Parts: sequence; C-alpha cells; structure tokens
Amino acid sequence: MNRAKIDPLIFWSSVVVIIGASLLLVLNQAVAEPFLNDVMSGITTRMDWVFQFVTFGLFIVLGWLAFGPYGRVRLGEGKPEFSTFSWGAMLFCAGMGTSIMFWSVLEPLYYYTGPPFGLSPESTDAADWAVTYGLFHWGLSAWALYALPTVAIAYSFYVSKRPSLKISTALEGVLGKHSYGLLGKLIDILVIWSLVGGLGTSLGLGVPMVSAVIGDLIGVEQSLGLSIIIILFWTIIFSASSYLGLYKGIRKLSDINVYLALALAVFVLITGPTLFILSNFTNSLGLMLQNFIYMSFYTDPNANSGFPQTWTVFYWAWFAATAPFIGLFVARISRGRSIRQLILSILLWGTVGSWLYFAVFGGYAIHLETNQTLSLTEILATEGEQAVIVELLRSLPISTIVMAFFVILAFIFLATSLDSASYVLASIATKELKDEQEPARWHRVIWGFILSILAISLISVGALRVVQTSAVIVAVPVVVLYGLFTVSLIRSLKKDFPRGG
Repeated sequence: MNRAKIDPLIFWSSVVVIIGASLLLVLNQAVAEPFLNDVMSGITTRMDWVFQFVTFGLFIVLGWLAFGPYGRVRLGEGKPEFSTFSWGAMLFCAGMGTSIMFWSVLEPLYYYTGPPFGLSPESTDAADWAVTYGLFHWGLSAWALYALPTVAIAYSFYVSKRPSLKISTALEGVLGKHSYGLLGKLIDILVIWSLVGGLGTSLGLGVPMVSAVIGDLIGVEQSLGLSIIIILFWTIIFSASSYLGLYKGIRKLSDINVYLALALAVFVLITGPTLFILSNFTNSLGLMLQNFIYMSFYTDPNANSGFPQTWTVFYWAWFAATAPFIGLFVARISRGRSIRQLILSILLWGTVGSWLYFAVFGGYAIHLETNQTLSLTEILATEGEQAVIVELLRSLPISTIVMAFFVILAFIFLATSLDSASYVLASIATKELKDEQEPARWHRVIWGFILSILAISLISVGALRVVQTSAVIVAVPVVVLYGLFTVSLIRSLKKDFPRGG
C-alpha cells in the first residue's frame, strides 16, 4: 500500500488558522467573549426558524434516500469492514463522547426548574417534561443532522471514487472544479475549525467533571494542575489508539467503551428505582412522540420565554457544527453498507444509545429530586454542575467503586472522540486516501498532540468557552452545506443510477 502523503496547504493553513484564531480570541478575550455571546444569541433568536426547518426537513430527504429508488445503492464493494456492533460503537462514541454522561444527568434538572410551555417550575408537569426534552434533543433529530453528511461523503468516497476523504470533494457534484480550488480549501479549513471547537466543548464538559469525581475520590481539590494531568493522561490513551489505527485501536477502544457504558447504565437501572425509571421513560417517550412536530417547530414568539432558543436551537446549531466531522469519520467506517442501512442504523444506534442514558440517569436524577431523597437542584444552584454529578454517584450503592468506574468510562468516552477527531483531521490534511488506506501514523499522532496542547493552553487562561462559542457560530455556513450536500448527492445518484438503485 502506498504511503499516504499530507496536503501541505491544508495542513499548514489549518495549523495557522487554529493557532492564530485561538491566540486572537485569548488575547482579546475580554472583548471577544461578550461579542461572540451576542452573536450566538442573535443566531439562536433570529435564525431559530431556519435551524428548525432545516433539521425537520432532513427527515424528508433521508426518508426519500432510504426508502426511495436509491436506498439499495451500496457504498463500496464487498462486505462491510466492521461488524454491526463495532461499527455502531464507533459511530456512537464519536458522536456523543462525555457529553452524554454530563447532560443526561444535568439537562432534566434544568428542565425541571425552567420548563417549557410556560409550565410552573418544579411542578408535576415540569417533572413529566424533564426527561422528555432530553429524549427529543439527543434523539432522532440530532442523528438526522449527522446522517445526511455521512451519506454524501460515503457516496463520494466509495461510489464516485473521489480520491480524498474531505468535505470539499464530497461537494464536487455541485461545486465542480471549485471543490479542488480555493473554495474547497476554505470549506475544509472551516470544517477543521468547527471540529476543534466541538472538541473544546467535550473537553470543557469532560475535564471538570472527571476532575471533580477524582477529587472527591482521593480528597484533592479541583485545580488547574489536576486538569492538566487529566488531559495528559487522555493524550496518552487516544494517541495510542489513533496510532494503532481504525482496526487495532479505535475499533477496540470503542467496543470497550460501549460495554462499560452499558454496564454502568444497567447497574444504575437495577440498583436504583427500577420501576420508576422504566415507567418515567415510557411516559416521557409517549409525550415526546405525541408532541414531536410541535417541539420541532416550537419558537415561543409570543411569550418569548427563550426556552427553544436557549436549548433546542442551540443544540441544532451545535450538532450541525460538528456534523461534518462525524460525517467524515462514520463515512470512512461504512464501506459495504447500503444507503438505507447507513441511514437507518445511524438513527437507530445513535438514538437508542442516547435514550438509554437519559432514561436511566435522567430518570434517576428526577426521582432523587421529586422524592426529596436528594435535592440535586439545590446542589446545582449552590455548588455547581460538577457537584451534582458527584452527589448523584455518591447516592448509589458501593459508590466508591461506581465513581472509579465512572472515571474510567469518562476517560475512554472522551478518548474515543479525540482519536476519531485526530483521525479525521489527518484525513482532511492528506492528499489522497484509497479504500482501506489510512492517514500516516505520525500525522494522526501530531494532530492528537496539537489538540492536547491547545486544550491545555485554553484551559490555563480560561478561554475554552470563547473557542466553543466561536465554533458553534460556524453552524451558520454549515446550514448552507446541508443544501449543497443534498444537491450534490442527488445529482451524483441520478448520473450514476439513472434508473434507480
């Protein structure tokens, strides 16, 4: 197999943009943070209808692709490279990371104290909707945002045989020769920046959470030094996984991750209020399904509570900003599957995994709160989000063992996201990749170290949130990419399969 060569223009331009933009944000943090927050607020309030129409519209496009004349089109020759379990594990771990561990506990509590639809805070109705909105935000709509770019990129790489795994080449059906010119390079650099910011969000949630749990276990105060040690340890794990590659590293780490995640969820389900968790999930699922269309288009223009803008629209923007990264990675591991299999499996694997965690941990958190066993909302108000995670874990049987298990799972969860990211970054900055060819090992490891150094630097100066916000703002041009993905894919399908698949 020929050695994969880097694309110097993409590699060095991306490094310059990442370092330059980060320095600019850090040095002007006092001005940049309120400015970016205002821009973010403006996007969620003025473009709420755009994100909601685009997200819901994806179901129409994906439904046509899956069940229409091209559903049987196979993405590449031969059998799938990975078993269904390993494939599903890798796509779920890349898409969710530690975010699902954090928000499955915290998000229902926020909805309980600040519910939608003008409901009374901390009421029975608020409790009913607490887990319901978590299922909605992390379910089908989120994974629909990931699914379309995945199909378009996989088709470009495996069927159209375009020579590289990049967003720009996947858009050749609509951009033509411009996908290989300056416009294509700008799109790829934009994707890299959104990827870095998305990982910043995962680190921003994961590092303080793990630091708090470790601190409680060993009796050490959460500090910058502890956070840096955690990031360095993470760097070792995901660099080793990324160095070993898809087959020996990322796949195996993802398999382990899913087994551990399932084990923790089953333990909490069995040792916690089992009947309440199951009953609450059933009720929440029913509410969500009954009100899915209303929730998808809810903007609250008259009461102006800000709930859909703060939560739903922000989530759609966040998922859209990271969708090109997820699409690139999942497309790479999906050779041999049909368009129908790919779409339905992404929606199924992603949604079921997310629902499991919200059902179990969200349900358990609401049970502790509403039964006055442990006032997590008071802890949230007085001690912060990380303290809520710690206290919830301490309420479980054999809590010390559970907390240690939780830390290990969090380490592996974020490591699977980071090794996927370094793999994708290396793929974008590589000139050509063919079939089972992978980016050079040193190239993957270098991106891993760049991400780690950037994370440590931003956490040290307290500027991680600024980079996160700037990356979510990237979702605005990414919305345009969804239209380009759709047009490019349909044009290519009609050209290659004029009579359907």
